[in-house]
Amino acid sequence: MQSVIHLITSYLPFFWSGTLLTIAFSLSGVVFGTILGLGICFGKMLNNKYLRFPFICYITFFRGTPLFVQILLVHFGLVPLILGQSNGIVAGIVALSLNEAAYIAEVFRAGIQSIDGGQTEAARSLGMSQRQAMRYIVLPQAVRRVLPPMGNEFISLIKDSSLVSAIAAPELTYWAQAMGAQYSIVWTPYLTISFIYLILTLTMSFFVSFLERRMATK
Repeated sequence: MQSVIHLITSYLPFFWSGTLLTIAFSLSGVVFGTILGLGICFGKMLNNKYLRFPFICYITFFRGTPLFVQILLVHFGLVPLILGQSNGIVAGIVALSLNEAAYIAEVFRAGIQSIDGGQTEAARSLGMSQRQAMRYIVLPQAVRRVLPPMGNEFISLIKDSSLVSAIAAPELTYWAQAMGAQYSIVWTPYLTISFIYLILTLTMSFFVSFLERRMATK
């Protein structure tokens, strides 16, 4: 038992840095994914079917193919094409953001379409343009409705970020693999990071539940 505690203690600095990078991957994926996802959402809602088609293809591809494959494509294909060399951290952020954008686009689309169309008509009758009605009437209500599912997306992203260990990004799972390889053990490193992931997801789950209760009272 003491040897197990000693092994975990010796690797705590690596697990700590891995946890911070896991959180950074998740936050970056949500932030950049939200920005890109909003644009894709509005693109998919265009009336012109030809202009709408590329956005539909984007969502279909990133929701219909494995995230792991997307990470490999970005790491070995897209990032070297742009930067001239591979970079695990950059590739991880880009891949997670591109994937998350497809899901967030659908979340926002559902939120926007759940708003009664009569409110837009009322805003237009008051002299607002379509863009103004969307900005001042529809979007504020839609954002309130999509915040809880956005929280759930963040929780999923925390767990999905473990896949970037395959491209040598030094997050939690990467250091568990390193510890396992160094000491030829399995249970200790993977149970340790499982506990850390559980703390992260439970913390976020409590926050999402709190947010849902706050939204329900408004």
